Amino acid sequence: MPVPWEAFIPFGLVTVMFGAAGTLLNISYRAQNLGKPPRYHVDRWEEMMMTRDERLTGHKRGQRSDPVAPPEFATNSIWHTEPLRR
Repeated sequence: MPVPWEAFIPFGLVTVMFGAAGTLLNISYRAQNLGKPPRYHVDRWEEMMMTRDERLTGHKRGQRSDPVAPPEFATNSIWHTEPLRR
């Protein structure tokens, strides 16, 4: 049985397109996470730490090494207020 050589071109194109799409998706995820891989199986504690990091640095994947929080950290609060009733 002969090999259909014409099928290698579409097969190669499909393979390259799937590879390019996967690579671009990975780059997009990493760009959104400051170059770090995405987080999986995040529990409640990690959600709270990500919220704290977002309040400290402005991004949920950002972290600070200095032990003193910036002055604006004292006024931005995690507590949400209720809307005013009229």
